[in-house]
Amino acid sequence: MATSRSKYFLAGIIPYIIWGTMSIPLRNIKGFPPQEILYYRIFVSIVMIWATILLFRREALKKDIIFIKSLSVAKKNRLLLLTVISAFLITGNWFTYIYAVNSISLKSAAFAYMVCPLLTALCGFLILKEKLTKAKIIAMIIALVSIVLLATGSFREVIWAVVIASFYASYVIVLKVIKDVDKFNFLGLQLILSGLIMLPMYLISSNPFPVNGFFWSHIFLIAIVFTIIPLFLNSYALLGMPSSALGILIYLNPIVAFAVAFLYFKEKIDMHQIFAYLLLLLSIVIFNAQLIKSVVYKKQ
Repeated sequence: MATSRSKYFLAGIIPYIIWGTMSIPLRNIKGFPPQEILYYRIFVSIVMIWATILLFRREALKKDIIFIKSLSVAKKNRLLLLTVISAFLITGNWFTYIYAVNSISLKSAAFAYMVCPLLTALCGFLILKEKLTKAKIIAMIIALVSIVLLATGSFREVIWAVVIASFYASYVIVLKVIKDVDKFNFLGLQLILSGLIMLPMYLISSNPFPVNGFFWSHIFLIAIVFTIIPLFLNSYALLGMPSSALGILIYLNPIVAFAVAFLYFKEKIDMHQIFAYLLLLLSIVIFNAQLIKSVVYKKQ
């Protein structure tokens, strides 16, 4: 039983560690424009994900098709609208993240994913009318103080971090609204729509088709190792552990990303930034205090 649980826990940890190191392949192809990296990441991901769906997930696809056919016209239109919005949001998140990593700083990209769960909760409160406890409100106020402190040091970095987080937080809110559809299949559809969104820009782009082997090896690496594999592991982990536990594990992403920024890429950090990051860490602990207690209690 313990071995079975450890398998799911390991499957839950690995995706966030992988995503936390994504800046390394992105920085390796820094010489290419961010929109070009995004074009080919989307196009290759479409091929890889649909190959995976058609080879290994046909039953799940059939169930989704039957479910969509059973919906009323109004519900089909609503699902279509939400799918288009989600595709726009995830495309925006990917582009701003790639741009931040290669043109702003790794700290801004990592900071975005520390702020993201808090911003998602705020959006849930404002849009979905989800309840916020006093502890969570206090955590958000502390996070806001942290953001203001960081803004006094580098307003540009903070703006980019908030933009990245806003795209992803809004995307998560849309996913919460969409129910009864397989998330992996849904991602495949989103990627097709993302490709259609980017296609006009791609067609009018004057950049020639890249023939650089180093570039393509990294694009396939990003599509397979940083997109498909983590999503598969994430879905597998949810079969054997509560989503609340995965909600805590998401913070491994920015922790690993910060470690990569400071230890691997040697980005500088001053005491002012350290204090701001510690404040944000405090806000995260307060925000998730109840969740942490429940997960620890279940383990015991």
